[in-house]
Amino acid sequence: MEVGSSTLEVDVNGEEIFMVDKEILSSFSARLGKLFGNLASSSRKLKVIFDNFPGGSHVFELMARFCHSNGTIEITPSNVVLLNCAAHYMEIGSNGPEKPNLVDQTEKFLEGISYWTWSELLRALKQCQNLLPATISSFLLEKVLDCLVGRLTLPTLASPFTCSSNNSQFSCDTSSTCSTRNNWSQTTWWFEDLLVLNANSFDKVIRMMISQKLDHATIFRFIVFRLRSIYRSVRLAEECKITEVSINLLSLLDRSSLSCKGLFDILLAARLKALNKFYKLKLEHLIGSMLDQSTLDHLLVPSPHRNHHVYDVNLVLRLAKTFLLEGSKISRNQLGKVASLMDSYLIEVAPDFFLKPSKFAALVMVLPDSARESCDRLYQAIDMYLQVHVQLSEEEKVRLWSVVNRDKLSAEALEHLARHSNLPSRKTLQSLITQQSKINISIHDHFSYLKDSSQSTFHMDAKEEQEDVEQILIYARRRGHSKKIDNLETESQGMQKRDGRMGKSLCNGAFREENCDETKFAWPWKG
Repeated sequence: MEVGSSTLEVDVNGEEIFMVDKEILSSFSARLGKLFGNLASSSRKLKVIFDNFPGGSHVFELMARFCHSNGTIEITPSNVVLLNCAAHYMEIGSNGPEKPNLVDQTEKFLEGISYWTWSELLRALKQCQNLLPATISSFLLEKVLDCLVGRLTLPTLASPFTCSSNNSQFSCDTSSTCSTRNNWSQTTWWFEDLLVLNANSFDKVIRMMISQKLDHATIFRFIVFRLRSIYRSVRLAEECKITEVSINLLSLLDRSSLSCKGLFDILLAARLKALNKFYKLKLEHLIGSMLDQSTLDHLLVPSPHRNHHVYDVNLVLRLAKTFLLEGSKISRNQLGKVASLMDSYLIEVAPDFFLKPSKFAALVMVLPDSARESCDRLYQAIDMYLQVHVQLSEEEKVRLWSVVNRDKLSAEALEHLARHSNLPSRKTLQSLITQQSKINISIHDHFSYLKDSSQSTFHMDAKEEQEDVEQILIYARRRGHSKKIDNLETESQGMQKRDGRMGKSLCNGAFREENCDETKFAWPWKG
């Protein structure tokens, strides 16, 4: 091409350099017209550099062809988004009615977006997310997302992969992916397609789905699917952003549509990333409020601390305390389910040699006595823990045994208790029966349900968790039990001076001396 005074050199995003006719482009583009209108006539060579031309060199070439062909170009679903952004960027629509208007042409074409195929919508979505600057494509993004979500709300008999328009201007995708989805559920076939959503688009889509009354359970399943899949190719920063967006969106869904398994999957995903602590605690609060729907497998989350206890007991403690914060909303049935769940968890973690007595005691004491109709499994867990942790002092043993309500033990448990060698001394146990049967149980009930609206148990650190018993004693004194508590503490302080003989046992409320069998008990009543 011969370079003349009207030849303009254009560098597009550093990708490619074009030699175009300055006069022709200026007559269509108000942006270039204003730029060159202020320049005096000159024969010198001119060069324009675009650093953020939307769509890059490919789209600039389409736009230049439109200008050089006097406004003639084929607009298709695959290029209309790019052309529309380029037209707005170059202001091809502001040079008067005598020139073809690319902005009007593309926007008129977009009016038929509801007739596009599913794959054409997905392509347009990707283009909107990749375009620069984002402000130009934001309107188009909303339009494409709205159409995508609207397609999901159609009756399942209406295939989203087929084109319902006979208009020849639409380039329908004949290689539809429909054949690959025959085995997919009619409510989840779109999950993998929408993995292309970035964090911003993902947030918009979920809110649109909710506003358009898409099934909340399906939305929740998609959120979980999305978080399970983001590790494939997304950068860490984008992973964190998507996870935080997902946690925020959960509060917009009906509680009945959420599953504990899905929530724990999100929790495990969140633990792997450096999320803001606020989002982790927000998720834990949601899980804790639904703890009665959890299973033991959900709670067996590995400890984040290496060379420490096997499972994350601090997490379970926070979840249990959150559940109790529901207060009067908790039914007897729900409380019983959580008690059974916690007993199963205690039995599972009891053999862990690295589980500190303070942590195990916090687990044992986190629920009120009224939560359990039977203390057999609680007793079993404590016995297992003491068999593994033989180094415990009598004071530490008393701390554990004080939670067991003797009146809620079965005959089999009491029989085993009669032969138990891990019990504290007779005098200490007598103190437990006469003094703590009324104090510890009732006080523990009060303490567990005590809520302070200005505090959140999620912010309780490890030190506070280890001081649960001390807080209970303080609360007991405030309730007028100072003398009884002082007597109990006196008994506890004297326990370390005993000789360690454990030949005293309890049977049906009476103490007797006998030779204790140190063989581990087989727990015949264990289900």
